[in-house]
Amino acid sequence: MEKQWWKDAVVYQIYPRSFMDSNGDGIGDIPGITAKLDYLTALGVEVVWLSPVYQSPNDDNGYDISDYRAIMDEFGTMEDWERMLDEMHKRGIRLVMDLVVNHSSDEHPWFVEARKSKDNPYRDYYVWRDGKNGREPNNWESFFSGSVWEYNEPTGDYYLHLFSKKQPDLNWENEKVRSEVYELMKFWLDKGVDGFRMDVINMISKVPGLPDGNVEPGSEYASGAQYYMNGPRVHEFLQEMNEQVLSRYDIMTVGETGGVTPEHGVLYTNPERKELNMIFQFEHMDVDSGPLGKWDVAPLDLVRLKKILAKWQTDLHGRGWNSLYWDNHDQPRVVSRFGDDGKYRVESAKMLATCLHFMQGTPYIYQGEEIGMTNVQFPSIEDYRDIETINMYNERIAKGFDQVELMKGIHAKSRDNARTPMQWDERENAGFTDGTPWIGVNPNYHEINAKQAMEDKNSIFYYYKELIAMRKRLPIMVEGSFELIHEDSTSLFAYLRHYENETLLVLNNFTADELTVEWPDSLSGLKGERLIGNYEDVESRSADGETNLRPWESIVYHFRK
Repeated sequence: MEKQWWKDAVVYQIYPRSFMDSNGDGIGDIPGITAKLDYLTALGVEVVWLSPVYQSPNDDNGYDISDYRAIMDEFGTMEDWERMLDEMHKRGIRLVMDLVVNHSSDEHPWFVEARKSKDNPYRDYYVWRDGKNGREPNNWESFFSGSVWEYNEPTGDYYLHLFSKKQPDLNWENEKVRSEVYELMKFWLDKGVDGFRMDVINMISKVPGLPDGNVEPGSEYASGAQYYMNGPRVHEFLQEMNEQVLSRYDIMTVGETGGVTPEHGVLYTNPERKELNMIFQFEHMDVDSGPLGKWDVAPLDLVRLKKILAKWQTDLHGRGWNSLYWDNHDQPRVVSRFGDDGKYRVESAKMLATCLHFMQGTPYIYQGEEIGMTNVQFPSIEDYRDIETINMYNERIAKGFDQVELMKGIHAKSRDNARTPMQWDERENAGFTDGTPWIGVNPNYHEINAKQAMEDKNSIFYYYKELIAMRKRLPIMVEGSFELIHEDSTSLFAYLRHYENETLLVLNNFTADELTVEWPDSLSGLKGERLIGNYEDVESRSADGETNLRPWESIVYHFRK
């Protein structure tokens, strides 16, 4: 595999609305990001993925774009953005922008025109169908509840929206649409951006005819995912995008791709196919979901989590490239989800970081993860802002679901867990804003904040800093193969990495119990040194080929032949 800068980089995701407010309106903004770049430099990250900052009505917090070439008024001006990019580049930080082109906003000029009449020049920029038997054109369900179809009065038919009704799907079958997308990509690349994270990019090709899906018992609609995920022309479209745009710049690309297998992953990321550098897969994000899906919260199935991640590690090795993440703007906080956000918050946050960063792939840190920010438990649905959460709650309350149980699911899984403001210090509103924040601050900011973390040499922040630095000096972290060991343990996530004459042994205790771990026979006779661990005292924890792990303890050993 060819050496590329994005392979040993660590990416930091900024959700601009919640990062730093510079003008007191309660909304994070671009000058706020610029003011905090030295913090990112101190952490050691070299790439920032910035969630959308384009002009938007904010139906889905910026993922509904009304002008792809303008900056959202709430976030600042184009001059502010250009200054931010310049200040990033001065510090050696690259910028990856979000590319949201499966759909636009219904307030985008293309759609404003398209909905006027059937012969409008922009009509075929979107997906339209006549109703069927007095109902919608098919039975697919939106990601945000209800039908994927919305009736358009002026033309007497329906338009497709896999997400909100204010996010109509673009018609990628139309060559003009693809050309428009490539031009707007060039617009930002020519301004100096260093790549794109591509929102739901494997949904841009739909199966012709848009057939009905199978309706689950008790449901009104079918998922329909088999007809729009990894569709018939998606690889053709991405190869065209690569040929016309991506291959002409030294950039990084990562595609958000739900419903993919490792074989799909190879198709999207194998360099010889000339599509994307890496993808986000979501298989490991379902290991704490019950039979009723996301909101049906189940205990972590560690054995399943290990097998999923090991499968991706081994199947993509030498054939493609992984993205490594626990957290992002759509996921709850990992220390609350898979760790212990109480007594062992610091230890479990460091353990989870170790477990992830020693795998093969490009690691992603979501803002606040590096200080161990936790889920929030707002008391009322009125405190939430996320459209997915609110729609689900209202729909299920109307069906007679228990409110207490619904709130339990929301406390565990709502996307707003990731969207509470970044906790900078112990001042009011965690130092995020002088005004009223757009969403409530997690009340634990007095104990958990960046100022406190940077003053404590044993904090989660400095542990992440060490992990980031290690990737630069240890090629085995980037290039090594992966071998899962103790795969049936319900408490331990352990694996080996192999590269040339070196081996890493990575041990992670996912419980509050003490464990004794036997080393694999393949390490007998080799000299190993303790590389990193998440407990402050570094007394030897191993003897005679075994290690005693304390609650949530993580240790990595480095062996040379």
